[in-house]
Amino acid sequence: MNKIKVANSDLKIPEIALGCMRIGEMPLHEVNKLINTAMDEGITFFDHADIYGGGKSEEVFASAVKMTPAKREQMILQSKCGIREGFFDFSRKHILQSVDGILKRLQTDYLDILLLHRPDSLVEPEEVADAFDLLYKSGKVLNFGVSNQNPMQIELLKKYVKQPLLFNQLQLSIMRTGMIDAGLNVNMKVENSLDHDGSILDYCRLTELNKVIDKLAKKYTVTNSAIAVAWILRHPARIQTIIGTTNSTRVSHMAKASHIRLSREEWYEIYRSAGNILP
Repeated sequence: MNKIKVANSDLKIPEIALGCMRIGEMPLHEVNKLINTAMDEGITFFDHADIYGGGKSEEVFASAVKMTPAKREQMILQSKCGIREGFFDFSRKHILQSVDGILKRLQTDYLDILLLHRPDSLVEPEEVADAFDLLYKSGKVLNFGVSNQNPMQIELLKKYVKQPLLFNQLQLSIMRTGMIDAGLNVNMKVENSLDHDGSILDYCRLTELNKVIDKLAKKYTVTNSAIAVAWILRHPARIQTIIGTTNSTRVSHMAKASHIRLSREEWYEIYRSAGNILP
């Protein structure tokens, strides 16, 4: 598994991470198999959040792997906090309480990474800074970041937070390319998301996309899902990809994406086949 050097830090993380949102209702032996398969493939980065399964996903994870200090040292554990029922809460009190709950459920003394889960319009950055200071000095959290936040929201936090904000977890896939679309269509008025006649265009886009992915999967002798991951990994921004599968076989298949480098022509062919139009 190839590694990504995280900017402004000494961290090196695997290109692919395993998202643990859906493991809360799985039998322990299946979760154990899933996690061990991931680790065998070099996927040692596991993404959690305190709201996944109402906290149960974290509990099941720790129970399934029979968490020990030795096992813990083999992993990079990331979790998120800040979403509550009906609102967001980046208050000092909630962040500190959330981390204590996360650590208890994961049966560990520390998190490698804590992310603020989506933006909080009522955020008071001084409170976030105070909470991060306490968590860092106590050794409960080693690194910090955010999710789904724009540059100015991050800059506001950075004005107060002493620790580097190393991560911003964003939504990106072949069929969700808004960040890339914006960069390609600078200074243009383009209506590239219109839906006509009962979503028939979406259906046609999916059909063409599948044809291209099928072709490339055959060329590289991997599965379609591996090509989908390889498309994200090909971007020069060195984007770590979190896969959400709960199937251990698919984990092995998708891990092969780390060793595929799509050509520039192939990357754009996939982009166009998803219904995107180059300016």
